[in-house]
Amino acid sequence: MQFKDYYATLGVEPGAGDAEIKTAYRRLARKYHPDVSKEAGAEDKFKGINEAYEALRDPEKRAAYDQLRNQGYRPGDEVNVPPGYGGGAGGFDFGDIFSGGAGGGAGGGFSDFFESIFRQRAGGRQGGAGFGGAAPNQDTRARFAVPLEAVYAGESRRITVNGKQLDVRVPKGIRPGQVIRLAGQGTGGGNLLLEVDYANHPQFEVDGRNVLHTLSVTPWQAALGASLSVPTLGGTVELKIPAGSEAGRKLRLRGRGLPQAGGAANGDQIVELEINAPAPTDEAQRKAYEQLAKAFGQSV
Repeated sequence: MQFKDYYATLGVEPGAGDAEIKTAYRRLARKYHPDVSKEAGAEDKFKGINEAYEALRDPEKRAAYDQLRNQGYRPGDEVNVPPGYGGGAGGFDFGDIFSGGAGGGAGGGFSDFFESIFRQRAGGRQGGAGFGGAAPNQDTRARFAVPLEAVYAGESRRITVNGKQLDVRVPKGIRPGQVIRLAGQGTGGGNLLLEVDYANHPQFEVDGRNVLHTLSVTPWQAALGASLSVPTLGGTVELKIPAGSEAGRKLRLRGRGLPQAGGAANGDQIVELEINAPAPTDEAQRKAYEQLAKAFGQSV
């Protein structure tokens, strides 16, 4: 199989910090999301970006990857990963749990290279409470990366675990760290315990029950006000941008966040404004910018 340079995929240096890696992922994921991008090959690029971020965002997985990368491999080089290499990182069967849609949409299904590094091999840790390689008739644990849309709506998702497809009902509003129990679906007839984590999303982040979204607006939309379409987990809504808005202003969409158990009110969606000035593409647009410069001066 061929070596993958996950740092190059995200456009960051090997010494990049967590915040820089996260920023690069969000920027590229928004650009190549299949629902947004019209570029050829956008879906494959989106999958590669998700895979790179999954490998680098976790310290244990990143350390296992760096150890291999430091052997001098370059993109396209043939590499044979030793059996069991990196399998202890977190103790999860990453290769199986992320295939078949657990990551949601186009993000599910990682490459053989990823799986060869992070898959928990047979003969790993054992015991009823252990992760991966459980003894017969004992519980098997794995991580389940749940799409935010499934958490919002409460719905079933199909995943593949150890070569077997399973339909998993995701309870509405389930929280990270909670466990979904599938009776008799573990190794040797034991139970399969899926520990919930939220899958990475190119448009949203989560803060408690609130959902965070960054919305890019033009300078004139911020200055004059506008009504813009904004994505939410429940569908697109119209958001009024007040005149005189500045970069960093936060607007609230009440009830558009994640639900709570017991019928309590949903969290909110917080929309943070990001002002982007498009580059002029012709003489008329350049002159328009010159007129703005004359009208407003050079000071911010």
